[in-house]
Amino acid sequence: MKEKSCTKMNIGGQAVIEGVMMRGAEYVATAVREPSGEICVKKGPVNSLGSKYPILKKPFLRGVLSLGESLMIGMRSLSYSAKMAGEEEDDKLSDKDMAITIFVSIAAAILLFVVIPTAAAKYFPTDDPFYMNLGEGVLRLAIFLIYIYGISRVKDIYRVFQYHGAEHKTIFAYEAGVPLTPENIKKFSRFHPRCGTSFLLIVMLVSIVTFAFLGWPDLLYRILSRVILLPVVAGISYEIIRFSGRSNNPLVHIAVLPGLWLQRLTTKEPDESMIEVAVKAVEAVIVQTQENTIKEYDAKPSFAQALDNN
Repeated sequence: MKEKSCTKMNIGGQAVIEGVMMRGAEYVATAVREPSGEICVKKGPVNSLGSKYPILKKPFLRGVLSLGESLMIGMRSLSYSAKMAGEEEDDKLSDKDMAITIFVSIAAAILLFVVIPTAAAKYFPTDDPFYMNLGEGVLRLAIFLIYIYGISRVKDIYRVFQYHGAEHKTIFAYEAGVPLTPENIKKFSRFHPRCGTSFLLIVMLVSIVTFAFLGWPDLLYRILSRVILLPVVAGISYEIIRFSGRSNNPLVHIAVLPGLWLQRLTTKEPDESMIEVAVKAVEAVIVQTQENTIKEYDAKPSFAQALDNN
């Protein structure tokens, strides 16, 4: 479909329980279908640290900031969706519960994707540090792919992945400038180059190259080096996926194909009811942004008022 020439704001998103979270530059909205069938929407400002500290918007730093803020916003959206979908009795996760959940998730990720691969690398049939690091990276990538495949087979996750597909299709339709109707949206691809799945795959590949030249110290130093350099890897990976999402170069499109292929596991074809939820989330972000723009415009004195004031 031919894209319109008008400038569109960048919108990203995330699938949640029975819903979709959409995020613009200033506002975030989470739409969830309740057991009654109604769609409830919660929206609010992003309050990015990048607005307060512009240096965090610089290349590489913005990748680390985006990763951290996406994690926090994603957790809050999941908490809200669990409540509205009837999955939890509590209204929401407290800040303490959220901090514990994030800590446990990060610890589990470090164990699975750092400790196990680097500890197992000593069994490789080589003593060359370079090849041991490469082998560790390949093993980490294999664990990641097996993990993605495993969770894609879980029945309850399947619906989340359908909402993931609805998120991608809706964003594609918005970027193309077509009316956001289920009939229009379902024609678009569920594979998006800016997807978090593609980002994680790039992180895995960048880490292989980055860690290959670190030598082979003892286990503790290897673990610490991987964890300490994670922000560097995330910053580089973010710039790569940001560039690939905006580039029309055929070679770049070929380079991002593995990430799109992996989305065959993490996205599924949604039904129209799921697309309707994704549309509600996007529309909430667009409307809130437009209302805020109008308020800012109205707050500024007109040319005639400026003359009267003088």
